[in-house]
Amino acid sequence: MLTAVRAARCSLRYFRSMSKSAMDSGYQQANLVILPNHLANDFEAFCRSNPAPLPLLYRSQSGETSCPPLARLADIRTDISQYCVYQEGRLVKTVSSLQNYSTQPSFGFEGRLKEAGVPVRNVEQGRNVSMYRTAVPCIPAGVFSCPLVVTMRPVPAGLLDAAVGVTHLNPLAHGVPVHIGDPALLGIQDLSRPDYGERVELQPGDVTVFWACGVTAIEAILSSKPSLAFSHSPGCMFLTDLPDSPPSSPITPPSDSVDPLATNLNPELTPLCFLVSHNPLLYSLASQRAVAKIRQLETTIGEDPGQRGIRALFVQDELLHSCLALSHSSSVAITTGFPTHYMHSPPDETDGPPGAIAMATMLLSLGKQVTMVTDRRALEMNQAIIDEAVRTGVLKTTIPLVTFEDSGPDAALHFLCHHGDPSKPRYDHLVAIERSGRAGDGNYYNMRGVNIKHLVDPIDDLFVAAKDIAGITTTGIGDGGNELGMGQLKEKVKSLMPNGSLIACVVPADYAITAGVSNWGGYAVACGLYLLHTCPAHQRYLKKGLGLKQAYPQEQLQDWTANLPSVVKEESILSTLVRFGIRSGKTAHLAMEVDGLTFHPTHSDIITRLVEVTVGPATCYA
Repeated sequence: MLTAVRAARCSLRYFRSMSKSAMDSGYQQANLVILPNHLANDFEAFCRSNPAPLPLLYRSQSGETSCPPLARLADIRTDISQYCVYQEGRLVKTVSSLQNYSTQPSFGFEGRLKEAGVPVRNVEQGRNVSMYRTAVPCIPAGVFSCPLVVTMRPVPAGLLDAAVGVTHLNPLAHGVPVHIGDPALLGIQDLSRPDYGERVELQPGDVTVFWACGVTAIEAILSSKPSLAFSHSPGCMFLTDLPDSPPSSPITPPSDSVDPLATNLNPELTPLCFLVSHNPLLYSLASQRAVAKIRQLETTIGEDPGQRGIRALFVQDELLHSCLALSHSSSVAITTGFPTHYMHSPPDETDGPPGAIAMATMLLSLGKQVTMVTDRRALEMNQAIIDEAVRTGVLKTTIPLVTFEDSGPDAALHFLCHHGDPSKPRYDHLVAIERSGRAGDGNYYNMRGVNIKHLVDPIDDLFVAAKDIAGITTTGIGDGGNELGMGQLKEKVKSLMPNGSLIACVVPADYAITAGVSNWGGYAVACGLYLLHTCPAHQRYLKKGLGLKQAYPQEQLQDWTANLPSVVKEESILSTLVRFGIRSGKTAHLAMEVDGLTFHPTHSDIITRLVEVTVGPATCYA
């Protein structure tokens, strides 16, 4: 006696309606690719290299017409409503034939989305899902290379976490999204013209969410031009006997051919979704575990042993959002320098440069481009500090050091963008740490209310200009409210901080990280970036589900760990600053202290605790 699903499989009428009602079947579905035998190994390698769009479920033997692990009593020659046949990379007709591979489509999770209360717009509108060819190249293997194909489903912004959580539980149906936000970031220029499927309309409040799609296999066929090949027709999949209940799937694919997240559904690894940019619109993902640790870092740096009242300015998750945005960046400009000691030469303080260098060395370790921006008066000194940091191993390698001066109305635009073209930004993230910030009257003040404008170049203009340039995000790190980037907190600073109405910086950053000492904010950013780059959920999202590995190479982990802040390195850079005559901010002591707090035990204790949160006490080093 046939089960309901087997009976359904026998009905071509049922299969012709699969693209509209597959989500109601309650069973998982698989894509189909049929290739000449001599291409089988190449295509298997291609699937293993690109597990998000092509999670390999089954590879048949030559001549085999069934696939027992997926469906008993099935015949893949007849059990799909429409097959495509390709000759020399061209679609020529439909046909029934043999199977060499099955890969899981994204239709399999639509029922789960609906159960979670997430509207499935294409089903509501009676349309096939929209599928787009992206500008993201898959990892090539043998003769196979092609762009990633994605499906798009509009999801209300308030339900993004629900959509991510549901699809995380179904990793063999492509798992969590590979992109949430502006389609142009994937190279998709016109949502109204899908390459496959049908146009789906967004409703007010919807965000475009993209999942890797098994139709990528069809693109691989078209690009490799085999003499003869077959596939399912997009939207017409093979219905398996497997309930759409991923935690107990009986399939055991090769471990290196599937998404690494498929092998561990620990709730702590469930991704959470966060908005990181409005222009262009971009969300990012990180696991619950990574998010919890970054929040621990944020709590630690919020301690206030100097009793400056900084906790009153705290805004939760600014560190998390900044780290996520920096993780997506490729070119970062960092600025620091607060000449609070106007009566001394140099006038700078020991808070700022150590944190800037800590961020820079981690960003370099992660493959980012880093530039330091400084005042012209301090150029020679800061170059010498960078050189010494490289010589002593505090900084991974030397980095460009540049200045910015107001040379006209478009000076900031030309500094930030190639040829002054706002569509070609030179940097995608600006970070200011313990950098003098412009007050409401146009002057720059230290915490005592002394105007130090004559010692400060107008680097604030870069942050102001960045607001109108798509693709540049900004972060400010401060401990008093008079630092560049603290403008979004200016009302709190005016009412809660000493001299606040005079000294409050009015230039905002997208994210304002507050800390008991600004250096601690820089250390926490470095640690947060490490946590994100060792977070499988975040790395999968960054890589669009392509080229994933079960574990990071040991050498890479060792390099990232070695470039975390450490007590030894931070004591070394502070010693360098003191030798250059740079003084503690609060006391003006030429000593091993920052903001009046001695390096041992205060700063060394914070550094130790931050690294322990990041890598654990066994790896923490002095």
